Amino acid sequence: MEIQNYKGKNWSARKAGSIYIVSLSNHCNIVEGLTDFVQDQNIQAGEVTGIGAVSEATLRFFNPSTKKYVDKTFKEQMEVTNISGNVSEIEGKALLHLHITLGREDYTALAGHLLEARIQGAAEFVFYPLSTRVVKIKNNEIGINLYDFEQ
Repeated sequence: MEIQNYKGKNWSARKAGSIYIVSLSNHCNIVEGLTDFVQDQNIQAGEVTGIGAVSEATLRFFNPSTKKYVDKTFKEQMEVTNISGNVSEIEGKALLHLHITLGREDYTALAGHLLEARIQGAAEFVFYPLSTRVVKIKNNEIGINLYDFEQ
């Protein structure tokens, strides 16, 4: 198995076979750093998982009755117990869709769609690229982007 190392803006990665192991720099924004990685490596579709720690996170919650997102920012040290998501194409660009679970100091948890988070400590991810193109199109009836396999 061939192993290659890569370095980009606020990230470093190792590719083993078709899988990437990615580390983001302390104090960088998770979505910004991972988006730079995805674009640099030309990943058009795939799955991502991760763990780490953050000092601030903005989460989104989708309200189906209004078809709108509600954003809320939390500014405290939290453990990233899980990030999971995917890479797909929306309007011709590869975009990340991430959900996160955050552990608080009092051992309660927060969860939601990840809009952004600032690393305070470490952030480690595994990317599983797919050798296909996956497109999402906005479904106006539901109000969110859904896979469109006709594209």
